[in-house]
Amino acid sequence: MNAKAKGLTLVAGGAGFIGSHLCRELIKAGESVVCLDNLQTSREANVLMLEGFAGFEFVEADITKPLPKSVLQRARQFKRVYNLACPASPPLYQADPEHTMLTNVVGTGQLLRFAEQADARFLLTSTSEVYGDPEVHPQPESYRGSVSCIGPRACYDEGKRAAETLAFDFLRSGRTDVRVARIFNTYGPNMRLDDGRVISNLVCQALSGEPLTIYGDGSQTRSFCYVADTVAGLRKLMELDAPDTGPVNIGNPQEITISELVETLEELLGATLEICHRELPTDDPHRRRPDIGRAKELLGWRPTSSLREGLRATVAWFSEELQRNTRAERAVVGGQRIPLMVETPA
Repeated sequence: MNAKAKGLTLVAGGAGFIGSHLCRELIKAGESVVCLDNLQTSREANVLMLEGFAGFEFVEADITKPLPKSVLQRARQFKRVYNLACPASPPLYQADPEHTMLTNVVGTGQLLRFAEQADARFLLTSTSEVYGDPEVHPQPESYRGSVSCIGPRACYDEGKRAAETLAFDFLRSGRTDVRVARIFNTYGPNMRLDDGRVISNLVCQALSGEPLTIYGDGSQTRSFCYVADTVAGLRKLMELDAPDTGPVNIGNPQEITISELVETLEELLGATLEICHRELPTDDPHRRRPDIGRAKELLGWRPTSSLREGLRATVAWFSEELQRNTRAERAVVGGQRIPLMVETPA
């Protein structure tokens, strides 16, 4: 058992999609978790799902503002700090670009200083978006990227790049033990119905009987990583006892086009889906595939979930979520609750 095994773990953004899965896995491993989240883009249901577990505590707070006293007063009890506190979906992070940038820069700075005060290990979840629309393929951690610093995605892309800079400045100066994970296109249960990323969009549209929205001609590629694999990679990186490793790509190197993704979804659903094409968004990457050589070497990590397995679990979860929403809408008519004959799934 390493020196960081005991004590509290802080998960900023722990009510979000990946954060909620991370909190659950940490609790299952016996860690005591404090989840910090402002619930701006997270699902409250993710918190409710976790509140029944011993060792879980939720604190509503925004990391762009001073951290709550209830957390600061226990600083020396924390041994790990995970920073996942930023929307990762373009529609969500573009809805308030100023807050997105400040979350990445001001928020990361505050959490780094907190980790320094606590003498805690710090992990920043960065993103494949730091590579922009890449000119090198696949993308190794040494690639410096092709990012527009003034485009509509810059609040997130450049915000994460600045957050990485802060993290490694703290590491170089000996102030904090830092790790940085560059996450590639994660998907799975606990996403919002209106998340806005391609898999959640296509699955929800397919299940609702709507045409599938494809931006561009569908030839752009992505590499999709199931959330359980992403979380496993994050945990391995946090627990790595090693000197400065630099950023580490966490993603699935299986690269497919968006058109191929639609075909896979059609096969799983046993249906031919109607397609609606729209213009490709500004600065949308044309190709995306991680080089995970460092993750294999340093962490002994690689994704184990196939796209079909992950999509099957994701479709099942979204199907139940859509049914729950439908029941909730039908339950109140004209201000009166109407009893339903359909039972809510466990």
